[in-house]
Amino acid sequence: MRSRGLAQRRKALGFLVLACLVCTGAGAGAALLIKSPAQVAADTAPPPPDILTAEVEDRVISQALITRGKVTASQRTDISSGPRAGEDAGRSVVTKVRSAPGRKLAAGQVLLEVSGRPLFVLEGAVPAYRDLVPGKRGEDVAQLQAALRGSGHPTGNDLSGVFGRGTERALTSLYRSIGYEVPVTEAPVIPAEAPRPDASASPAAKPEEAPPRALPTFPMSEVVFVRSFPAYVEEVRTAVGDEAGENLLSLSSGELTVEGSVTPQEKGMIRAGQKVRIYSDTAGREFSGEVESVALQRATVKDGGEEPGEQKYTVKVTPSRPLPRKLNGENVQLTVVAASSRGKVLAVPSSAVSTGADGLTSVTERTGRKERRIPVTVGVSGDGYVEIVPRQGARLEAGARVVVGVHMRATAGRP
Repeated sequence: MRSRGLAQRRKALGFLVLACLVCTGAGAGAALLIKSPAQVAADTAPPPPDILTAEVEDRVISQALITRGKVTASQRTDISSGPRAGEDAGRSVVTKVRSAPGRKLAAGQVLLEVSGRPLFVLEGAVPAYRDLVPGKRGEDVAQLQAALRGSGHPTGNDLSGVFGRGTERALTSLYRSIGYEVPVTEAPVIPAEAPRPDASASPAAKPEEAPPRALPTFPMSEVVFVRSFPAYVEEVRTAVGDEAGENLLSLSSGELTVEGSVTPQEKGMIRAGQKVRIYSDTAGREFSGEVESVALQRATVKDGGEEPGEQKYTVKVTPSRPLPRKLNGENVQLTVVAASSRGKVLAVPSSAVSTGADGLTSVTERTGRKERRIPVTVGVSGDGYVEIVPRQGARLEAGARVVVGVHMRATAGRP
């Protein structure tokens, strides 16, 4: 009996402990679920914002405009074949092609042969506009003489601009050096005045006529003038057997330049003399240059021929040093430096500068949790930065941090 009572008391004690544990757990759960109004307000309040700062820098600030441009030679010449001088009427046919794209040309080099006659290149600024024969005078004669001398065929004692015996010999020498006979033009020779016949002379007697003289001729149809050498073949659009006509081939000569285009809004940022960075994507190299000119492009017409296209301006850039010839025709990136600070200046991101209700322009320096408003004067801006100069005796140094914005952190359960 005694042992049975002890067992019952132990069993009752276990139930009591269990009940206590259950009550304790229920109380803790209720404490988690039931909150006071103050606690609810504290839990639902937004978290403190993150203050975004940036470092004050010593840097060069530049305002730049980026566009694209094409590398081209300073002179491009499209070559056509006109009527052959001194020939009977007939077809003009390409009988030889002695050019290939990319070929480097020298003075006197033959480009094509048309109906058995050469078409060669010489140095000169003015295109040929007439055939030249001995006795002719003019600036085009002087240009021919200079071109002959430059290609190794001296013109002797001929006066500049006068087609004399020395120019004849030089022209003949040029043609022989390229493997052709110099063309000739027959010109009548005016006989000298005959003496007055005496009484015994037959009234029917007449002075003997001299035979016509064959004059060495420089036909405009056989020459192409370019402003400078070396020159290069850009395109060949003909083949042996083709009819000789327009746009047989094209040449480029002179130093390489770059031409880009900008909109009217961008044009206001560009002027002659500004520095330009020229970047070649294929070569992975950067070159320097400067703006030579900005000019309005000719109006273009959209498809359908009704509405004009967008107005654009052509920007011509002259490289500081000659560009590699392999860049000819390449599309490159142009970075025009529209404005730049003189050396390194104190700079902050543009978002760090603000103007208060008092009209004072300032930045806010933040050190730890402390903030200090510093009045500043702004200077040149570019690349997302602005130059600042502290005012009214305030100090701000590179390395300090200034407020650029506030980032609101999202709370749990909120977007």
